[in-house]
Amino acid sequence: MRGTPVASELSPLARDRLAYRRSRARRSTLVAFASTVVFAGAVVVGVVSSPGWPRVRDTFFDVDVAWSSLPPVLAGLWLNVRVLVVAEIGILVLGLLIAVLRTLRGPVFLPVRALATGYVDLFRGLPLLIALYLIGFGVPALRLSGVPTDTAVLGTITLILVYSAYVAEVFRAGIESVHPSQRAAARSLGLSHRQSMRLVVLPQAVRRVLPPLLNDFVALQKDVGLISVLGAVDAIRAAQIEAARTFNFTPYLVAALLFVLLAIPTGRVADAVAARAARRQGAS
Repeated sequence: MRGTPVASELSPLARDRLAYRRSRARRSTLVAFASTVVFAGAVVVGVVSSPGWPRVRDTFFDVDVAWSSLPPVLAGLWLNVRVLVVAEIGILVLGLLIAVLRTLRGPVFLPVRALATGYVDLFRGLPLLIALYLIGFGVPALRLSGVPTDTAVLGTITLILVYSAYVAEVFRAGIESVHPSQRAAARSLGLSHRQSMRLVVLPQAVRRVLPPLLNDFVALQKDVGLISVLGAVDAIRAAQIEAARTFNFTPYLVAALLFVLLAIPTGRVADAVAARAARRQGAS
């Protein structure tokens, strides 16, 4: 199979068309860049020329305060990253388990399906902040032996419980999107229900729900900061401590920028996966 023909192998008309497309692409890029610069400049001028800008600059954009607060905020962000990794693993496992339980067929599994449905309804309707308060402060108040009382651990457990309800529905949608003929073909080959689910249905379902699944994890990257309400010294709590020490809000801006930098790569990966899935669907 020959590759893409070079310009010398094209006909004069094809070369003219290629040159025209390239010139249009360069022009579009220049127009987009110029409009972005003009818009950003207008925003900056509008903000800087506002009457309250000097006070806002001193309160939110103090370079010395930002530099001094960066080490403790970074140390707190490391806790957020660890909580994020553990929570993602737990959410994937628990969410997939709940989704499989909700798709079980037969009247004998009605209690299991009802329990899984109740779990999803409960934690999808419960605000994450309230769930953090209930679990983070309620569980230690029980004084049960062997139950963890560490705020970071309780915050991670809460994130897993709440987000698993959303991820379970994403997995369930992917499982139900697999055509029933796939299951029938697997059973006709002698595979059991468990084998057909593990070898045939779930691989297809996971590929189909990967883009929305990544978007859920992008949202999770922001919500890991809510464990600070339990007293865990993460990036947000460290920024709060530094703001109270310096009487300045710049540490919050430092924490915000770190969270944005943490979320950008995952967001780009989610966009790339979604675009690839769209191209694959269009090609099929």
